Amino acid sequence: MKNILIVLGGGRARGNTAQLAEAFADGARAAGHHVETISLLKHEVKGCLGCNACRHGRPCVQKDDFAQMIPKIKEVDLVVFASPLYFWTISSRLKAFIERFYCLAEEDPDPPLGRYEKYPVKDSALLMTSADNFFWTFEQAESYYQFAVVNYIGFRDRGRLLAGGCGDTNGKPEIEKTDYLSRAFEMGKHIYEGEQPALKQ
Repeated sequence: MKNILIVLGGGRARGNTAQLAEAFADGARAAGHHVETISLLKHEVKGCLGCNACRHGRPCVQKDDFAQMIPKIKEVDLVVFASPLYFWTISSRLKAFIERFYCLAEEDPDPPLGRYEKYPVKDSALLMTSADNFFWTFEQAESYYQFAVVNYIGFRDRGRLLAGGCGDTNGKPEIEKTDYLSRAFEMGKHIYEGEQPALKQ
């Protein structure tokens, strides 16, 4: 059994992204994993200020909910980043959450190329939804995830589900009209079962 943390980076409380994340969680629980979901609509996380208080042993000057999330991040095996596509990338709430990983870094005397510090070693996955469904729709968001979370922080990517074509931005969520909910369930169910199948659209 693995411990999984899903970080829901905004959007509507019962929107496409929330439904996608819930389907993933249902699949992971069906496989026997423990899953917790944190919604950044309900828990405030502000962007990093770069003040370096955390690098000098002091608490973060930001008075928000990230401090209580740190033990959860350190304890889990897998962090799932879930976000709607906003202006061709992840939501600002989710980016602020990722920025605050800065306080988790430790000095690395022999860092690999592209890094100068080390972070807790975790697995990660990316869940995203969008109204658009062009071949380039998720390119910028996926690039940010790859460079920031995988290449720099050093998390081990276990899969990405990029759900385009989930309804007009001005209308009701329509992800239930696609096969993405069943695909998210299967992704969650098999996330630690051998090789992760290709789940990109």
